Amino acid sequence: MSRLIKKPIAITEGATLVQNGGILTIKGPKGELKIALPAGVDVRTEGGNFWVSAAPEIKTTALQGTIWSLAKNAIEGVTIGFTKILEIEGVGYRATVEGKELVLFLGYALPVRLPIPENVAITVDKNIIKVTGIDKDAVGQAAAEIRALKKPEPYKGKGIHYQGEVIRRKVGKKAGAAAA
Repeated sequence: MSRLIKKPIAITEGATLVQNGGILTIKGPKGELKIALPAGVDVRTEGGNFWVSAAPEIKTTALQGTIWSLAKNAIEGVTIGFTKILEIEGVGYRATVEGKELVLFLGYALPVRLPIPENVAITVDKNIIKVTGIDKDAVGQAAAEIRALKKPEPYKGKGIHYQGEVIRRKVGKKAGAAAA
């Protein structure tokens, strides 16, 4: 059994939760998210708190922590939102947004065109790509797909990486031969 379900989720100001059948709808100032509740998992609101409980069966108790985390992320998403920041490093590497596409110039013969998902917003400022949205999964997936186009290489660090990500550098041929 998850230890998280023993803690209530605080419902922040501006967020509302409505359970209709097997679907939990979370509305807030930034938008609306829906979570499908499995059979046997029950949710309730008491005052400004949100609780997840389930029948004592093994399958439903295993899902309690998952539903708790999904609800917590949904509440945070519709009130605050989620952001992932990516940085581009390399001579000639750049990005632009054209309509509903992210166009990346990454040293290939042709630019890479990546469609922007509906529930995600992408902005570009010089060598920084900012991915924002209310759905944590969609924001993380979009950022991971952008990063996967040109992962940072270990010798010079060229490529796309998350802001604050530490890239382990390797010693090159000349530096390694001179040191030996």
